[in-house]
Amino acid sequence: MKILILNTSELTGGAAVAANRLAKALGKSGVEVSMLVRDRKTDHVKVFSVNNSWTSHRLNSFRFIWERLIIFICNFFSKKNLFQVSIANTGTDLSKHPLVQQADVIHLHWVNQGFLSLSDIKKLVNTGKPIVWTMHDLWPATAICHYPGGCEKYISNCYQCPMLKRNPFFDLAASVFKEKGKIGLSKITFVGCSRWIMEEAQKGNWLRTACFTSIPNPIDVTAFKRMEKRVARKRFDLPEGKFLLLFAAAKLSDTRKGAIFLIEACEKLKEKYQDRIEIVLMGNSSEELISQFPFKVNTLGYISDQDSMISVYACADMFVIPSLEDNLPNTIMESMACGTPCVGFETGGIPEMIDHLKNGYVAKYKDTNDLAVGIKWIIDNQETFRFSEACVRKVHDCYRESVIAEKYIALYQSLCNKRK
Repeated sequence: MKILILNTSELTGGAAVAANRLAKALGKSGVEVSMLVRDRKTDHVKVFSVNNSWTSHRLNSFRFIWERLIIFICNFFSKKNLFQVSIANTGTDLSKHPLVQQADVIHLHWVNQGFLSLSDIKKLVNTGKPIVWTMHDLWPATAICHYPGGCEKYISNCYQCPMLKRNPFFDLAASVFKEKGKIGLSKITFVGCSRWIMEEAQKGNWLRTACFTSIPNPIDVTAFKRMEKRVARKRFDLPEGKFLLLFAAAKLSDTRKGAIFLIEACEKLKEKYQDRIEIVLMGNSSEELISQFPFKVNTLGYISDQDSMISVYACADMFVIPSLEDNLPNTIMESMACGTPCVGFETGGIPEMIDHLKNGYVAKYKDTNDLAVGIKWIIDNQETFRFSEACVRKVHDCYRESVIAEKYIALYQSLCNKRK
């Protein structure tokens, strides 16, 4: 059985990391798997790029710019939410690509920003091959947004997207939503990384008759594992005698990541823990954001190196994820695999990962008082509760490579059997 995984990037972004980990997990389980991407970052023999010449590289760069330009124009030349939406108006036709023709199953992941257009996806559907689409956000179900932020227009008919300025001349969301209805989405098997995203996507107007299942992302527990905290902290010159609270995201100022809620929660804790807590930030941040924390802040910048990332998780006493909308965050999985308990809001797939009062704390949505209570609970109970063991056990039981690979292999086989 030959599986082809399609993703815009090989390594950049949470979806790319998840797709790459799945490819490795499947390979370890004996599946013949290849990845076809736009942006190749390694020389792995099973990863191939559509940018195989100077011309194709320039063309794909143009496609990326062209899509953003159309959004920019339709948004009355405003950059606001420019990368919160995708319209898939341009891309690469892969239907005749040798890897596509050889594949038994085509597995889509995150294919935006000029990699695949709606027309390209339709051509893949028309090959008649089984297609699996793992949803790393809700874009397959909506018109143009990746996360609707409470908007429910996609349930019936997307129009005048609240992410963009109201345009009386051309409704970009309505136009794209109409085109999505022509793809044949009901012929695709959708996989939600979390049960939450599966249930939200099933409400979508074009996806009600599609097949759905929920399979989490895998993680290599032989790499992401506990290490001595003292050694991990020494690597980044972090203090040994402090309670380190980790906050991580590619872009820490992203509104959806909820930094302001963490800052407010910290304000409620500063009087009692002023000399005990220090903040560790992993990701791109700004002086404006850093200055708002009432505790000392240690900035590590954006880290993509896996070994360094593991050390960051291991040096922290707690990982806080105040996201307002998230699927199945890799950061929670990585943190727990390294034995670090997590605190987050009751939203998206977060409650599926954090077992309340066992390996972390699930706070009421947008409730900074409860978020502060959760942080305090971890601090006050770290000697009583065996958080580290509970975290590692959850990851080993639910997200280990062999566990996830087995579920996907069963799905692939069932789809191939139906085709016979």
